[in-house]
Amino acid sequence: MKIILFIPAFFLFASISFSQVKTLGKEQTPGKGKIEDLGWIEGVWMGTGLGGECEEVWMPAVDGHMIGTFRFWENGKLVFSEFMNIVQEGETFTLKLKHFNPDLAPWEEKENWTTFRLVEVGENIVWFSGLTMERKGDEMIHQLTLTENGERRIEEFKYTKKPY
Repeated sequence: MKIILFIPAFFLFASISFSQVKTLGKEQTPGKGKIEDLGWIEGVWMGTGLGGECEEVWMPAVDGHMIGTFRFWENGKLVFSEFMNIVQEGETFTLKLKHFNPDLAPWEEKENWTTFRLVEVGENIVWFSGLTMERKGDEMIHQLTLTENGERRIEEFKYTKKPY
């Protein structure tokens, strides 16, 4: 009897853990949403992720664009930063970002962006393909799908809202 109860509990826990990040296939249609519904991410967010410290800043949407920046440092040394742009594209929106080394050398080619297509948007939560952003009070959690050496994992970033 104990084994029977353990198996469903294990699968329930596993599905909750991995269902937090959703994905879209290349041919799947992105979800619908309005960038104005993301006002809850505006502000300065400080926290941890990737084994170091992180800061993310989001400005209010203007003309269908919500601009943000991210920086990551370890042991007091800047490792990389990002320029982010959530762009309204008809009935959907997309998160586009570029990574930069501390000397501002870009990771992506000039014309290319790392892109996250919208899957679904809810109250204080947005699922992009491979990235979930969720706000709970003055805390925000991002869950990001990363693949390294063929291994898929979820990296969690935990932020607290700070004053400007």
